[in-house]
Amino acid sequence: MLCLLGVGGWFLLRSGAPGPAVSEKAARQGRMPVGPAKVAVELTENQASALRIAQVGRTDFELVTQSVGNIDFNQNMLVQVFTPYQGRIVSTAANVGDRVLRGQLLFTVDSPDLLQAENTLIAAAGVAVLQARTLKRVIENLRGGGGAQKDVDQATSDEQAAEGALRAARDTVRLFGKTDEEIDRMIAERRVDPILVVRSPIAGTVTQRTAAPGLFIQPGNAPAPFTVADTSTMWMVANVVEADSAALHVGQPVKVQVAAFPGRDFDGEVAVVGASVDMQTRRFMVRSEIKDPDGLLRAGMFATFAIKVGEMAGIVAVPDAAVVREGDGTMTLWVTSDRRRFEKRTVKIGLRRKGFVQVLDGAAPGEMIVTEGAVFLSNKLAASPAG
Repeated sequence: MLCLLGVGGWFLLRSGAPGPAVSEKAARQGRMPVGPAKVAVELTENQASALRIAQVGRTDFELVTQSVGNIDFNQNMLVQVFTPYQGRIVSTAANVGDRVLRGQLLFTVDSPDLLQAENTLIAAAGVAVLQARTLKRVIENLRGGGGAQKDVDQATSDEQAAEGALRAARDTVRLFGKTDEEIDRMIAERRVDPILVVRSPIAGTVTQRTAAPGLFIQPGNAPAPFTVADTSTMWMVANVVEADSAALHVGQPVKVQVAAFPGRDFDGEVAVVGASVDMQTRRFMVRSEIKDPDGLLRAGMFATFAIKVGEMAGIVAVPDAAVVREGDGTMTLWVTSDRRRFEKRTVKIGLRRKGFVQVLDGAAPGEMIVTEGAVFLSNKLAASPAG
């Protein structure tokens, strides 16, 4: 749906206001032949003082396209947290809705794979110590004349192989998230710690949790034990009518509104414009990336968006309260030149939004109109004998 933005807000191009539809050409010209109904009401000075009067003016409208859709998580900033090793969950440290930091503990797993890797590490460390002692003894024997060079060469080779195996074992345990300090302590104390600690890879909000103590998990098995999303940006996914396809492109600014926060705009920009039109609905997908630093938006929320696609300048507009819909459906303004005598004038309206209405014909810039109290004048006229 196309709509227009005036100073201070959005104007719908397809207005829900009564009256015949207007063409874009007529809207741009600000004219349409309408015969004024010259009916007047005269007020006392005291009565007139209760009215608010202002001049008809011009303003600029921004041409926008509107559509509806749903809020979703930014899938580029959403992480399903798995463990690459099987095991049984020992404990959990976060719940759905919790804010977590990057590297913060989410859950722990009793991992047989980690246990095996740590046993291999301790064994490799023992062999490395033994081979180092053997090499030292062989070298001392050679110096004392009780050994051969080939024994030194063999011991050196064995010691180097043992050191290589130890380095490989350390690297394997390090893959499980163990630090060098933890590994050194494990070797020194010759004590294994099979608890695998799983941390959040990003800062964000826990959006889903299936993990529970005692649950056995396998690498990559869905659903993930935890899902964490960075909600500082969200997606708004809309299906837009085919007729608007030529006006939309990546990078256009977007304003999004949701029912939970009436009157508040969430800013963003178009990130993806669909490459195809749905054959059934004749619509195409438009995905916008919306800024939400306060984390107010929720995935699944129904939302509307407006995207600027053009501009119209010099539109004749009046406050919404100045326009009165009469019983026969006509739209009228009350015009005055002396602030005592008020003439009811039939007008043709066009674009509308909360607060302002475009006047296509029936009033000109500079004319004085009633902006507050117009309904009072219409009621007074209807109650008069002539009315």
